[in-house]
Amino acid sequence: MRWTTCLAVAAAILLTGCSGAGNWGWYVIDPSTPAGYTNIQFLLSGFGATILVSVIAAILSMTLGLIVALPGMSQNRWLRLPSRIYVEFVRAIPLLPMLFWVFYGLPVVLKSIGINVSIDAFWGAVITLAISDSAFTAEIYRSGIQSIAKGQREAARTIGLSYGQTMRYVILPQAIKRILPPLANQFIYIVKMSAFASVIGMQELTRRANELVVTEYRPLEIYTLLIFEYLVLVLVISFFVRWLERKMGADESR
Repeated sequence: MRWTTCLAVAAAILLTGCSGAGNWGWYVIDPSTPAGYTNIQFLLSGFGATILVSVIAAILSMTLGLIVALPGMSQNRWLRLPSRIYVEFVRAIPLLPMLFWVFYGLPVVLKSIGINVSIDAFWGAVITLAISDSAFTAEIYRSGIQSIAKGQREAARTIGLSYGQTMRYVILPQAIKRILPPLANQFIYIVKMSAFASVIGMQELTRRANELVVTEYRPLEIYTLLIFEYLVLVLVISFFVRWLERKMGADESR
C-alpha cells in the first residue's frame, strides 16, 4: 500500500510537469539527455556520504545512550543526577546551533586546553548527530529496561549473576526486542537530520542538491528528486527493520 501511494504521487507530479500547464523543467533531471543524466549522477553521488555519516552517528548514539541510561536507573542519587542533567541539557539544544558549535567552537575549546584537533565537516556532523540523538536514545533504553519485570532481576540474583551479567544475559536481550521500533525511528531521524550537515560543507544529498540548484536554477525539480531520494532511504530502512522484527520474533518463538 505504501509503495502504491508513493508511485501514485510520483506519477501525478510527473504528469503535471509534462502537461505543459505548469512551469516545470524536468529536463534538468531527464536521464535520456546527457545533461540530465550527469545531473542525476551528481545528485546520487551524495548517497554514500549520507549513509556513512548516519550509520556511524547511529552506532555512536546507541553506545553513548546506553552508557548514559544505565546510571540514570541507579538507586544512587549521585549516579542518577549526571545522567538526568545530560539528557535534559542535550534535548534542549536545537541541532543546528549544536552543529555550528561542534564544527567551529569545539576545536577552539580543545586548543585552549592544549589539544590541537581539526574537525572536518564529516566528523563535525557525526559528533553532532551522535550527541544530539544520544539523549533520546538514552530515554528509549531506560523505558525498555524498566519495562522488564523486576522478578527477572531478582531471579538472576538468586542464581548468582552479577549486575553486569544480569543486564547482559537477561535484561538487555529482552529490552532490545521491545525498543527496536523506537530505535529505528531514531535512525530515520538521524538520516533526515544529516541534511543539516550541508551548511558546513559536507557533500551529502542536500549539499549536492543545493549546488545543482545554483548552477541550473531549477529548485522545484531538483528538490523534488531530493525528497524521493530520502524517501527511498527511509523505505529501505523501514523494510529492514520490519524484517529484523519478524526474525527476532521467530527466534523468540522457537
